[in-house]
Amino acid sequence: MASENGEYMNYTINPGQRSGKVNIPASKSYAHRLLICAALANEATTIDCLGISKDIEATVDCLNGLGASISIDESAGIIKVEPVNYKEAKETSKAHLYCKESGSTLRFLIPVVGALKKDAVFHMEGRLSKRPLDALTDELKRHGMSFEQKEDLLYLSGELTPGEYVIPGDISSQYVSGLLYALPLLKGDSVLKVTGNVESKGYIEMTEEIVKSMGISFEKEGFTYKIPGNQSYKSLNRVRVESDWSNAAFFLCMGALSVKGISMDGMVMSSKQGDKKIVEILEGFGADVSLAGDTLTIKKGELKGQRIDASEIPDLVPTMSALAALCEGTTTIYNAKRLKFKESDRLKSTADMINNIGGEVTITEDGLIIEGKPSLKGGMVDSYNDHRIAMASAVAAVCSEGDVIVMDSDCIKKSYPKFWEDLSSLEVTNE
Repeated sequence: MASENGEYMNYTINPGQRSGKVNIPASKSYAHRLLICAALANEATTIDCLGISKDIEATVDCLNGLGASISIDESAGIIKVEPVNYKEAKETSKAHLYCKESGSTLRFLIPVVGALKKDAVFHMEGRLSKRPLDALTDELKRHGMSFEQKEDLLYLSGELTPGEYVIPGDISSQYVSGLLYALPLLKGDSVLKVTGNVESKGYIEMTEEIVKSMGISFEKEGFTYKIPGNQSYKSLNRVRVESDWSNAAFFLCMGALSVKGISMDGMVMSSKQGDKKIVEILEGFGADVSLAGDTLTIKKGELKGQRIDASEIPDLVPTMSALAALCEGTTTIYNAKRLKFKESDRLKSTADMINNIGGEVTITEDGLIIEGKPSLKGGMVDSYNDHRIAMASAVAAVCSEGDVIVMDSDCIKKSYPKFWEDLSSLEVTNE
């Protein structure tokens, strides 16, 4: 149940195993990418998108600010995209782009603004203005753009020019994706070199897949891209956004603590989404994983801790940690430094979430060490206004002795507005 707590909402999660079936909303990662490419295309596109989160609304608002005309029919799960008129986009006045707390929206669209030769101001909320941008903006400055940040406002101007771009691969895959959208639109050819250890490769591959599907070509050797200029995006006319593995993970981890289990239909097992790896991770913990047709079911097994490299799957860390807190033995999560710069410092907020309800988590230089227990005691969880911390709390509540109360629970609207509703639709049992 939800209760008022000043200006925030608390949500009380009763203990007990969850079972049943959940319909997972559309992938936020795919939706961002399809929206941007559709807004740059030659004609209108209709996108079937189940569940519209605040982050998706932010991308829609910003694309409309750049000259697209995008409408959302949330009840039907349909987004209609009339693309940007390039000439009008250049000639109109400075664009005010409200990206809320969406790092994807900001990082994806910064190079696109330069390709559109547009002066713009990004309006940022929450911790977004503190998240790293320098590696991207410094490279764009060398190619014709100017930047000035004043607290939560980022001012952009200039025209992005073709040439050689060099971007580190260990800060954010979103830098690479943003350039893959923008560079094909420039008048000349470009080379994009991604250096060092490239993390979140699956998300870069997702971008590659979508831009290629919409008529963009490039050559790739390792992580060096040769990108011809003067290209144009071709509309897919109508396209469906596949279900979101990041959001599925919360319920799949609950299923791993449930004798009856949790099922979901229509998950794309061949997806480019990096967080599809949750299935492999659950098998590593010892969960019972089965696939019948397109129905994926996770049930309780003999759960034991494991070592997890989080470099490709940082968004899974809160929910994996909540499950690990209830697995026998020790789980070590490493290569997760980037989590310090999310909506919260997710190493700290994940550890606090679990420790505050009776778990045992230690923060390391680049991750977490989690000592499993048969149950947790329950209690109050500070979500830190971070959607993934709030939702991961529901996993921990499955084997808690008392209620888990999540502070500022409305933060889930950033990525999964109906999460609490879907959670309450499941059967609660105490085996």
